Amino acid sequence: MEPQKSLPEPRQPEGCLVAAIRLPVRIVVLVLVVPVRMVWDALVVAGRFLTDTVFRPAGRALLWIGRALFVWPFVGLWRYALVPLGRGLAWLGKVLVVVPLVWTYRWVLTPVGHALAWAGRWIWAGLAWVYARVLTPIGQGCMGVLRGIGAGLAALGIGLYTAVAWLVRYLLVVPALWVYQWVLTPVGHAFLWVVRGIGLALYWITRVLFVLPALALWRWVLVPVGRVLAVLGRETWDALGHAWRVAGRISSAVGRFLGTLFRWIFVEPVRWAYRTVLTPVGHVVRDAVLRPCAEAARGAGRIGRQALAAARESARQARADIRRMVFGEPRERAAVARREPLGAEARTLGRSTTALTKD
Repeated sequence: MEPQKSLPEPRQPEGCLVAAIRLPVRIVVLVLVVPVRMVWDALVVAGRFLTDTVFRPAGRALLWIGRALFVWPFVGLWRYALVPLGRGLAWLGKVLVVVPLVWTYRWVLTPVGHALAWAGRWIWAGLAWVYARVLTPIGQGCMGVLRGIGAGLAALGIGLYTAVAWLVRYLLVVPALWVYQWVLTPVGHAFLWVVRGIGLALYWITRVLFVLPALALWRWVLVPVGRVLAVLGRETWDALGHAWRVAGRISSAVGRFLGTLFRWIFVEPVRWAYRTVLTPVGHVVRDAVLRPCAEAARGAGRIGRQALAAARESARQARADIRRMVFGEPRERAAVARREPLGAEARTLGRSTTALTKD
């Protein structure tokens, strides 16, 4: 089953005041909002362009520089300096501190502690025997003596308490009750009656002078003015939203118009000139000037390289002729016997000598 679609709430009937306020407010707000929306859209386009062309590349460059200057040196310092140093210090601490402490605890402090515990148990047993056999009988005797003294003092205290309580009752409590019942109670009742009358009079004076005028001002002045201001504010807010949307469409239309105008005034003429004028001229210049010049330059280069090669060969032959004329023909080198065995004299699996040791 398809979910039931919520029905739109029925619009409340609007009065003539709302209809009279809505159209002027929307016109004024639209006139004021259209320039603001166009400026806002221009700023948004400029911001996006700057973000894509300036801020994002600059941010990436700054991020790379920050990594190169701060992150990578600290990572290298941590990885290749601090971590090995920490491991070395930990090993030294373990060898120089932990191991000696563990040995001291195991082989020195533990036996000493066991000896002290054994001595403490014997001392505690001696103290317990002294407490049970000596101190307990002495304490029981002292408690008996103190108990007798306490019983005598308690009897004396009870007598004194009874006498003091009787005196306090008949000298303080009974007169105080009489004064409260026959003096303070009538005076308090009279004071409360007077205070109640004054409070009732102040209540009616405040109600007549302040509450009723304030209530009438709220009911007959502030509430109607507030309703009018609420209608005006609601219509102004709705007009702002409507004007903002309309201004967005106007701004989009103006932007498309300006883009089309820029394209037809600048882009299309430049494209037409490039396509119909510059491209044929470039082809003509390439075919008529650049290619022949390039061919001539390559031919001149080949001729120059050939001339240089012939000149180098002539100079080499001239140097050889001069050397022969001055120093004579060079001596021929004597042939040196080869030490490598020939193919027929090489060692094989069936022979025990080599070509070097054969003769």
